[in-house]
Amino acid sequence: MKTLIFAIAAAVLFALIPAWIQSPYALHIFISLFIAVALGESWNVIGGFAGQYSVGHSAWYGLGAYGAFILLDSKGIAPWYGVWVAVLGSVIIALIVGSITFRLRGPYFVLASIAVAEIIRLAALNWKGLTNGAEGIQPADLPPLKLGTTVLIESWNGKLPYYYMGLAMALFCIGINFLVKRSKLGYYLQAIREDQDAAHSLGIPLTRYKNYGLIISAALTALAGSFAAFYIGFIEPQQVFGIDVSVDMVLVALVGGIGTVSGPLVGGIVLVLLNEGLRAAFEQGHLLVRGALMTLVILAMPDGIVGFVAQRLRRRTATS
Repeated sequence: MKTLIFAIAAAVLFALIPAWIQSPYALHIFISLFIAVALGESWNVIGGFAGQYSVGHSAWYGLGAYGAFILLDSKGIAPWYGVWVAVLGSVIIALIVGSITFRLRGPYFVLASIAVAEIIRLAALNWKGLTNGAEGIQPADLPPLKLGTTVLIESWNGKLPYYYMGLAMALFCIGINFLVKRSKLGYYLQAIREDQDAAHSLGIPLTRYKNYGLIISAALTALAGSFAAFYIGFIEPQQVFGIDVSVDMVLVALVGGIGTVSGPLVGGIVLVLLNEGLRAAFEQGHLLVRGALMTLVILAMPDGIVGFVAQRLRRRTATS
């Protein structure tokens, strides 16, 4: 109950922030945070709960981005409808890929996930008739968002509409993580993470439940990818299918604490603020500095910031 009250209070606080802060740059930071949190929570379902360390999640991110972009550009379908078609396409491909790759374990699965993302990237790069290849796609102007005859959002030129859409998306991904972790599916995924052979001996169908986790993870990632693409306003294959996109998702969960609902939220805050601060201080070498700092954090806190804090609190409680 306390967790729910805290979550509602935090959501209300974030919803009120634009009333106090109108700076476009500050709103951009918050939107970047919402995207990072959504992607971290998306990866956490399969990587954190199930222990399947995919480094190819950019495949679902890019499919969500391209699917919604292409539907708007070629068919005139508004993204709030097209995104669900893109999510469905990502889920179908994820189910096919998962049925094959989940027969592999450890580093073999990691390599397979990278290979899948690279295959899809090369397909997008060379299928110029559909994706425009390396030139990328810049979509037409977004139509007004309507509920029946009521216009909810007239123009998408400012940051404010993206702020609230991004906040809703991040809260949705956090909520899905919360529900999954406390469901039968979540318990099975965590059992698979701890010991696959023991889980199998207890009658848990490994491939089936891994696929369930991947379907949810891919759907959330595609949703976040579509939103991020429309916010940026341009996509090309390397931008959305590159391995750096997948690595950033993993880092958000890893730094915050994998397998926890609050971990990607904490990791997203740390990484977004760190990225912006280092970019201002080190214009050319900020990625190198960030990599070094992330390595130190991971070595010092292997369970992430949330795990580190929880461990310290348990020790303090035990000694008091």
